[in-house]
Amino acid sequence: MDAFRTWLAQLQFDGVWQTAVLVAASLLCITFHETCHGLAAYKLGDNTAKRMGRLSLNPLKHVDLMGLIMMALFRFGWAKPVPVDMRNFKNPKAGMALTALAGPVSNVVLAYAAVVLCNFVIFLADRLGNTWLLLALAQFFVYVEIISAGLAVFNVFPIPPLDGSKVLFALLSDRAYDRLMRYERYGMGLLMVLLVTGVIDRPLSAMRDWLLTWLNSLGAWGYTLPNAIF
Repeated sequence: MDAFRTWLAQLQFDGVWQTAVLVAASLLCITFHETCHGLAAYKLGDNTAKRMGRLSLNPLKHVDLMGLIMMALFRFGWAKPVPVDMRNFKNPKAGMALTALAGPVSNVVLAYAAVVLCNFVIFLADRLGNTWLLLALAQFFVYVEIISAGLAVFNVFPIPPLDGSKVLFALLSDRAYDRLMRYERYGMGLLMVLLVTGVIDRPLSAMRDWLLTWLNSLGAWGYTLPNAIF
């Protein structure tokens, strides 16, 4: 297992191929994230996303070009927000918080699945030999691990319009909630400044690395279980 990871790390992809794998992983992560937002809202009583065709795994329904570029460059980015009408929830603030929370949670689940699948690919490489197909699959899952974990921790920051802000605001009084939501449109500019200046790079990277370490420890069975059976 360690030998395969060392071999994988030493290989250099062709620039075009590596970019293609990176973009494919990014599209999967943001599509899964936004679709889960829409599904959570739908289950809680709001069908706005469903009516607008956003309950879809088609990445073209969700991709934001700048967010995709930021994700490819910095492993932190965003997609077009899924439309949600909180007036359709029985408890608007709680419904909004749960809908927002569905995004980061879905990315943790996706990152974990990628860890398990990557370990299984490593098992296959040990048994069948290192092939370019297995290399491509392993690299894809590694990118999904990193990007999905990065998307999860990035979105829990309590800065509008990130998901963490909606969860935090749900704990406030109705008056304070309404007041803060008026300033949500200024949050994206603040986020861009924080990302470009690198102010939040270190805490984001530390949180992502901790999450990946934890997920890798939980997902080791993707290698050990089939190795024990076969």
